[in-house]
Amino acid sequence: MLDPESVFVPPVTARPLGPVVPTGRFMMAHPAHVMALGFGSGLSPKAPGTMGTLWAWALFVLLQDRLTESQWGWLIVVSILAGWWVCAVTARHMRTLDPSSIVWDEIAAFWLVLWLVSPTDFWGQLAAFALFRYFDAVKPGPVAWADQLYHQVDPSTDPGAWRKAGWGIMLDDLVAAFCTLLVIALWRTW
Repeated sequence: MLDPESVFVPPVTARPLGPVVPTGRFMMAHPAHVMALGFGSGLSPKAPGTMGTLWAWALFVLLQDRLTESQWGWLIVVSILAGWWVCAVTARHMRTLDPSSIVWDEIAAFWLVLWLVSPTDFWGQLAAFALFRYFDAVKPGPVAWADQLYHQVDPSTDPGAWRKAGWGIMLDDLVAAFCTLLVIALWRTW
C-alpha cells in the first residue's frame, strides 16, 4: 500500500546537516522548486518576498486583459492548491519549515488581491502592493498568528509535518491578503 506522505512529498534521500541554500541549480532540480521559488524571483539575496510580489504584479498586468474573471478565479484556486504542494516539497528539500526564498505564497496571495481590487488603476495597484507587503513583512495580529501556527511542527516526529509546513507557508500570506482587502474595502467605503 502506498504511503500518503510519499505521494504528497517525495523523500529526501540524503540528509546533510543544516538547511539547503537555494541556487539556480537547486531550483532547476525539481519542477516544484521552480514554482515555489517564483521562477527565480525567490533567489533574490535581498527581499525575496518583495521580489516575488513584484513578479506576481508584473505577470498580473501582462495577463489581466487576456483572462476572463472565471479564468482568473480558477488560476488562483489552482495556484493556492498547487502552491501548498510545491511549498511543502521545496521546504522539505531545503530542510526548513518556512524558507524566505519560497515566494509562491506571495504570488498566489497577491494575485488574489489584485483580482479582487480590479478594476483599478496603477495607483490602486500600488496601494494594494504597499498594504500587502506591510501585512506580509510586519505580520501584525492575525498574520503573526497564521505565520506561527505551523512553525512548531517537528519533521522527525510528525509524519505530516511537511504537509503542515506547506500549508503554513501559504496561510500567512492568504491572511495578509485578507487584511489588505479589508483595509481597501474600508477605505473605499469611507
